[in-house]
Amino acid sequence: MNVSDAMHTKAQTATPETSVQDIAKMMEKNDIGAIPIAEGRRLVGIVTDRDIAVRAVAKGSDLRTTRAGDIMTESVVFCKTHESVDDAVHLMEQKRVRRLPVLDDKDNLVGML
Repeated sequence: MNVSDAMHTKAQTATPETSVQDIAKMMEKNDIGAIPIAEGRRLVGIVTDRDIAVRAVAKGSDLRTTRAGDIMTESVVFCKTHESVDDAVHLMEQKRVRRLPVLDDKDNLVGML
């Protein structure tokens, strides 16, 4: 089975300018723990609930004015739509990530695994 068959295609995204407070609200509303950060459909980072806790809350940042771009992880682990689910799972285990953005052949964000 390919990643394209198993991925969630309605991935919530935000921009680097989105406030951390708004990111947290998106996570709460959608019961998710990570928001891909994109410019258009190009993946530029990811913000996880841990990023919010460690890079914003623990430092006393104002969550209304701190932006996703200030706390996002820029070196995002991702997979491609044509890869097998087994390979994606292996990658997640190897890199110790629980959420994996999925990119198409043109490097556009198309889903989450």
